[in-house]
Amino acid sequence: MEEELKSFVKVWGSAIISVSYCYYIPSKIKRGVHRLLSVLPVCVLFLVLPLFFVFTIFSSTTAFCLSILANFKLILFAFDKGPLLPLPTNLFRFICFTCLPIKLQTKPNSQNHLPKWVFPSKVAIFVLLLNIRSYKILLPPILLLGLYPLHLYIVLDVLLTIVNALLTIILGCDLEPHFNEPYLATSLQDFWGHRWNLMVSAIYRPGVYSPVRSVCQHQMRSDWARFMGCMTTFFVSGLIHELVYFYINREKPTLEVTWFFVLHGVCTAMEIAVKRKMQWSLSPMLLRLITVGFLVVTGDLLFFGQIERSNMLERRANEASLFIDFVKRKVFNYTVS
Repeated sequence: MEEELKSFVKVWGSAIISVSYCYYIPSKIKRGVHRLLSVLPVCVLFLVLPLFFVFTIFSSTTAFCLSILANFKLILFAFDKGPLLPLPTNLFRFICFTCLPIKLQTKPNSQNHLPKWVFPSKVAIFVLLLNIRSYKILLPPILLLGLYPLHLYIVLDVLLTIVNALLTIILGCDLEPHFNEPYLATSLQDFWGHRWNLMVSAIYRPGVYSPVRSVCQHQMRSDWARFMGCMTTFFVSGLIHELVYFYINREKPTLEVTWFFVLHGVCTAMEIAVKRKMQWSLSPMLLRLITVGFLVVTGDLLFFGQIERSNMLERRANEASLFIDFVKRKVFNYTVS
């Protein structure tokens, strides 16, 4: 644990220095290729940094924050696009908005109208899920089918909501939520575009979808241009998830996750095409059951297999125990001395 924490300090210290350089130097360069070339060394460094960790919690978090989000933000920043514009007012804010999964809120947050018991309920489920792992072998298969997606959503939503709340206080500004109750999605388009991982969606739209659609519009009809933009976005998302799994497991990619996103890209594009031709006549509740059911089943077949085979949840639990024991030992030694 001690060596891992030393690596953490070195990696994130390097990231802060690199982002400081981006604030002072590339921001003064004219937007376009020249600014892109000035930030590319930082992007390459951010692709390497997760490899310095052994613990999955550090490697996956660093990969998500730096290798994916920060790199996309910096590339978009090179062309005066994305969440780093307008340029934050000081270096500390620029570092936070670049390195952390946050985005300045530009529209009123509809989640403010949710009942106050919603978040405490999620925390209670989060605690329950932490303790249910020991009894996983006793659970019926139908419950296990939904265990991984529920665990993924609840853990991310609770932790990122807490991070958002703390950074809202520190930065003194409202931040966009990461999720918008994805279990209420009535379609795949609604789920991926408006409810799940909104920080990533806000980056993929200007970083992948819009450029691809714009290029394709000169070569084909607008419907096909939208389809190509949609498919490319899902394909890129699949490759990025394969990269994260590589950082965690250090094994050759199986491309299962890529196929998961390709499948959802095809289904989402077909859904959009059908909705343009006809109106849904099903009840919202039934649409939610169909959408969530499709996500759970396809996720079990293609997305969560690598997580289960690599024992990722058990490894993270062990890492958390090691960290708690390390803190207890340090506190005890400090108290005794």
